[in-house]
Amino acid sequence: MLSAGGLATLLAALAMLGPFSIDAYLPAFPQIQAELAATPLEVQQTLTAYMLAFAGMVLWHGALSDAFGRRNVILVALVVFAIGTFGCASASSVHYLWVFRIMQGVSAGAGVVVGRAIIRDLYSDTAAARLLSMVTMIFSIAPAIAPVVGGWIVLWFDWRAIFLALCMYTVLLAWFCWKHLPETIPSTQRQPFNPRFLAKSYGAIFSSFLFHMKAGVTALNFGGLFLYIAAAPVMLPESLGLGPSQFAWLFVPTVSGIFLGSLMANRLAGRMDFARQIRIGFFFMLAAVTFNVTYHAFLPPALPWTVAPMFFFTFGSSLIAPGATLLALDLFPHIRGTVASCQSFVSTLLGAIVAGVVAPMLSHSVLALAVGQMFFVLVSLAFWDTARRHRRKLRARGEHVP
Repeated sequence: MLSAGGLATLLAALAMLGPFSIDAYLPAFPQIQAELAATPLEVQQTLTAYMLAFAGMVLWHGALSDAFGRRNVILVALVVFAIGTFGCASASSVHYLWVFRIMQGVSAGAGVVVGRAIIRDLYSDTAAARLLSMVTMIFSIAPAIAPVVGGWIVLWFDWRAIFLALCMYTVLLAWFCWKHLPETIPSTQRQPFNPRFLAKSYGAIFSSFLFHMKAGVTALNFGGLFLYIAAAPVMLPESLGLGPSQFAWLFVPTVSGIFLGSLMANRLAGRMDFARQIRIGFFFMLAAVTFNVTYHAFLPPALPWTVAPMFFFTFGSSLIAPGATLLALDLFPHIRGTVASCQSFVSTLLGAIVAGVVAPMLSHSVLALAVGQMFFVLVSLAFWDTARRHRRKLRARGEHVP
């Protein structure tokens, strides 16, 4: 049996497939466009295709793990991801690249979704919050190193080598999971995988007002972060004059905030309630977006001021994430895997919209990006405040609400 630290490392390694799939090849966009004779929009849509596939399939990972076991779903997903990644490396046109990116998308989310369910299967509130923040802390390495490694691979080799390296990583991860990943849901506790039960489960979750409010908090925070990630291939060269090997200017402060925010969340677990921790997180996020909009309203983009607010934004969002995630999971404790799927679906669907629609519209103006990020934070705060008020009303009527 893995220790808590070993399990956190393994689950973080599984969760890293997502950011590696998104961030590592961003510096290679110009090279992919030139070699595959594609338009900038067609290359941008390889990211959208991945995100839409991720969002669609992430709805099912949790339900499948509730029915067939956590470990089995992860192992099958890793095999599919490895095949799709190798296909990306061998794609002869942007249309083939779309197809294999979709294969990556339908399988990459299993580690994130099922990992959350595994944590909640094994641990109670404080311990689960600590482990979840530890996973996020380790996982945060991926968005920092992925674009930097991708940029260097593009300079030394070519864009196909990025996907080959990711394929090798996936094969090694699959072997390690086969050897060490525990099964946390015994066959006696598994839920039936049939249309009636699934429809009832999804219906209960998506008809829950509190679920939408709590899942919306993490989704909107992710949307504010992903807006800058998706805009990076355009914004960094155009507005800051940075090349493929210099994407670290954006990603290092971003991921440093995730890491330190997750570390702080880990230390605060059990010392204060989730509500107070979430309020502190929103304080940092509001400070970050207020500075960002004010600065770019009066001054031109410049280093480090254009990228520095991302540290405080992600620090705050990392303080919020564990509590908001666990509060949503506890709304339906008997189908946590399915709830985790629905959470990830909401976040990823919003990410796909951001990547395919919002980021292309705003990426040519840093001020527009800053205003867009502020919008996400304000709506997220409104969702949290609404959830708190609704929860108090339900409790005043004598209803039990987690």
